[in-house]
Amino acid sequence: MRSIKRIALLCSLGAVLAPSAWAENWQVAKDEDGIKVSLSEVAGSKYKAYRGVTLIKAPLAKVKALQEDVAGACAWVHECKSQKLLKHEGAQSWTYTQFNTPWPVTPRDSVLQVTTVQEADGSVTRTLKEVPTYLPEESGYVRVAQVEGFWKLVPKGDSTEVTYQVHTEPGGSVPSWLANKFVVDAPFNTLKALRERAERP
Repeated sequence: MRSIKRIALLCSLGAVLAPSAWAENWQVAKDEDGIKVSLSEVAGSKYKAYRGVTLIKAPLAKVKALQEDVAGACAWVHECKSQKLLKHEGAQSWTYTQFNTPWPVTPRDSVLQVTTVQEADGSVTRTLKEVPTYLPEESGYVRVAQVEGFWKLVPKGDSTEVTYQVHTEPGGSVPSWLANKFVVDAPFNTLKALRERAERP
């Protein structure tokens, strides 16, 4: 059953590392409560990429298990309304997520392909890539056009360093104030909520 859930950690409107697409001019936007959020311009996009980093005082296996609980992960992913596993095959999983948005912005949904790799040192990288045509579009939702990013979990003794990096093209029309708020709130709130759950006894 755990293998079937292998996907959860995914959901955010979030992203997969595509080095050629990223500028390396990361600027710290928020450094608070042990979570550092940095933003970067992305060539050809009006939306910034975001990177959040924190240290969670829990073993990697516990953090990884929280990410692999697909339904449960929605509780800590920023603005997640619902999330489900569509398919699991080897190191790859496909997930469907619906997101809340403030009125009058139409809610978004996202279909992600999540690829998980475990390194020899015990670290885990999950690459996130939007596959918008994997499912027919849902009435009442705008399908996220593009997501590229990753999660990286690195064991640090009894703790885990977690990096969450993403660039999103949200599709449709999104006010600049909302886009600018999202790229800071998404990594910060997601990592904070994940850390709270992982550090519970």
